Amino acid sequence: MNEDPASSGTAGRRPGVPDMLAGGTFVALGLAFALGGSRYGIGSTLAMGPGFVPVVLGVILTALGAFIIVAAFRGGNPHDREVADERGPVPWVQGGMLVAGIVFFGGTVEGLGLAPTLLVTTFVAALACRGVGPLKALAISVGLTVLCLGIFVGLLQLRLPLLGDWLGG
Repeated sequence: MNEDPASSGTAGRRPGVPDMLAGGTFVALGLAFALGGSRYGIGSTLAMGPGFVPVVLGVILTALGAFIIVAAFRGGNPHDREVADERGPVPWVQGGMLVAGIVFFGGTVEGLGLAPTLLVTTFVAALACRGVGPLKALAISVGLTVLCLGIFVGLLQLRLPLLGDWLGG
């Protein structure tokens, strides 16, 4: 009786390279945040210092990355590999739009102000999604901008001007 080694147990399974790369990225970023945050005062859970959140999130991200790497070495579900093969090509244009939105935000938030920068950034990010047209992207960006302004400016008292110097703010 000849059995396919890939279908029986873990024999013949290969580690999922994309999963290993994703897990490795999570581990590297988690360690960077944890080590960077440890330079600041951590404090306690009741009196958190500036390093508390980066350290805790870094540890969680590192643990998640390690879990993903272990799962990749175990071979995962053969069905997952079939689904991964059906994903198709990498959406470079959408990825580029997301990076452009982040760069735009970082480069213009002080000059334009928080409101217009959020509006444009979320509009570009919404357009990067499949099946989202300009009108739907505009509705998403207006809603997210109002929500972010309410949270960050209204509740958290973030000290960024709504309109920047470039717009006479």
